[in-house]
Amino acid sequence: MGADRREGGRGRTVGLVALLGCGVVLLSACGSMPVTGDIKAVDASQPGDSQVQVYAVAPRDNATPDEVVDGFLESMTSDDPGFRTTRKYLTKEASRTWKPSAFTTVLSKAPNRSDRPVRDGDRSSTELTYTLTGEKVATVDAQSAYRPVAPTDFNRTLHLVRQNGSKEWRIDFVPDGLLLGQSDFKRLYRSVNKYYFASGPSAGRSMLVADPVYVRNRTDPITGMDTVTQTVRSLVEGPTNWLRPVVDSRFPTGTVLRKGVTALAPDDRNVLKVPLTKKADGAGQRSCRMMASQVLYTVRDLTSARVEQVELQRSDGSTLCVLGADQAEEFAPDSSSGGPDSQYFVDDKGHVQRIPGSTRGSGDPEPVAGPLGNGPVQMSTVGVARDEQLAAAVSQNSAVLYVSSVSSVDAQGQLPAPTVISKAKKPEDRLSAPSWDGRGDLWVADRNPDDPRLLRLAGGTGKPLDVAVPGLGGARIEALRLSADGVRIALLLTEGGHTTLKIGRIERRDPDTKQDVSVVALRQAAPQLADVTAMSWSGRSRLVVVGKEQGGVQQVRYVQADGSAPASGVLPGANQVSSVAAADDEQLPLMADTEDDGVVMLSPGDNWQTVLKEGSSLVYPG
Repeated sequence: MGADRREGGRGRTVGLVALLGCGVVLLSACGSMPVTGDIKAVDASQPGDSQVQVYAVAPRDNATPDEVVDGFLESMTSDDPGFRTTRKYLTKEASRTWKPSAFTTVLSKAPNRSDRPVRDGDRSSTELTYTLTGEKVATVDAQSAYRPVAPTDFNRTLHLVRQNGSKEWRIDFVPDGLLLGQSDFKRLYRSVNKYYFASGPSAGRSMLVADPVYVRNRTDPITGMDTVTQTVRSLVEGPTNWLRPVVDSRFPTGTVLRKGVTALAPDDRNVLKVPLTKKADGAGQRSCRMMASQVLYTVRDLTSARVEQVELQRSDGSTLCVLGADQAEEFAPDSSSGGPDSQYFVDDKGHVQRIPGSTRGSGDPEPVAGPLGNGPVQMSTVGVARDEQLAAAVSQNSAVLYVSSVSSVDAQGQLPAPTVISKAKKPEDRLSAPSWDGRGDLWVADRNPDDPRLLRLAGGTGKPLDVAVPGLGGARIEALRLSADGVRIALLLTEGGHTTLKIGRIERRDPDTKQDVSVVALRQAAPQLADVTAMSWSGRSRLVVVGKEQGGVQQVRYVQADGSAPASGVLPGANQVSSVAAADDEQLPLMADTEDDGVVMLSPGDNWQTVLKEGSSLVYPG
């Protein structure tokens, strides 16, 4: 009564059953079944409830080589403590040396195995080689960092031997790491954000930066740790290699969780106690509070009971420091609590207008103070600093960038002198829409084919300085958006007739003089989309993008900053979206410019609604 699992014509058949009464799935190469409860045939690689627990079943006596390979592949998708059952498909030596935690390879579907193994010459009766194939879409390294890749052919071999003195086949050569189909990966792992402090000055305060990683949904088979403990351990060990050059951790080097800690949970007062090793014993109160804030923001969405307080403990169990949720606001990774919730746009007369936020007015559009709101020059795009004191607008012909105050107190009537001028011949080759980072700096791209530049203006009013982008190659920057933390930039890059989304790391080598800023380590953020036409940051490590898959129709969806795509990332469709705007606070509505319906709004749990029939370039501050 097992379910046949056939992919790519390999004829692979594995018996899978689910005991629904206790939420358990058993996997076996011989079709073992429970003897009680309601029975339902399932496929372990089908999308399903992430809380369904899956267990591996050891190989049966005299299992065929096909069954050994299939059972091994299936058991990697299970909740198998220490992968003890999985290792029963291996020889003793292979079991001893195999390192499943080294990395994870993610395929678009479960791996295909060759129907006919290669027989090893004169040893064909005792040795066989199987080929595993598929389409590789991502890897997860030993730091739990996810990295998507353009779909590429995957090929790997498994070598089997007949055990001496028996008829049992076992795998004696297996590469390190796990091999999972995409649906199994999404069932077994979840994306979580660790938090570290941005290096150098950050808008006058210490700002936390999200560092996304993937951890097991439940207990990790290798460490025996639950999800919260896995996440805290990863946090304490330090940032991922990609983010490390631009962030700092306040945990002293060498600090780890105290030995034997496998389950962290808030107590009945919603206090999370975190036992640390001796390396942290001497931390001062300021450093300890910053460490605790890293923990608080990292775990606050991982537990059913919201963590209201973090207590860090010394190696002897005494209290190092205590930090409450209200005290942690000092280090908030964004301005989502009490931050800007107004929107800005360019009306049909080329003037910049503001829609007051839900807590600041009626919601009716009003011209901004100063020359951008009522001046003689018509604008096409606008970007507003996160403190809403300054705005940058590009002229209607996309040739000139102006920066002016939009504060009613400081705004002057006369338009300031141009800040940046593009000399490109065509409007589409001139200036991009501007964007502000969380440090108060202004960024814009000049798309001039004869002199393409990425420019940064310190404080929005400094001299435009070229920013090096060494990984750009022959691609052109079409659009850009800066993250609230100021250490990441999202770029739409056009090359070879396609526009793709990449995330770059912003390195400031001399923060004191604000010189020598570069964007490095560009990485794909939406490899599943052949063309991306618009994007915006939406929260701490997520973006909303508009694009198309190869040969597909336009879609609006969320992607993580590490390039992974949430299972529920596709949003309701809107007609012909040309731009999109999201806020640092993920609870604020998503806004979009459309060709047919004007500016539309999508609130959580609602459908798109028209906000403005006329107007364009609607943005949140940033």
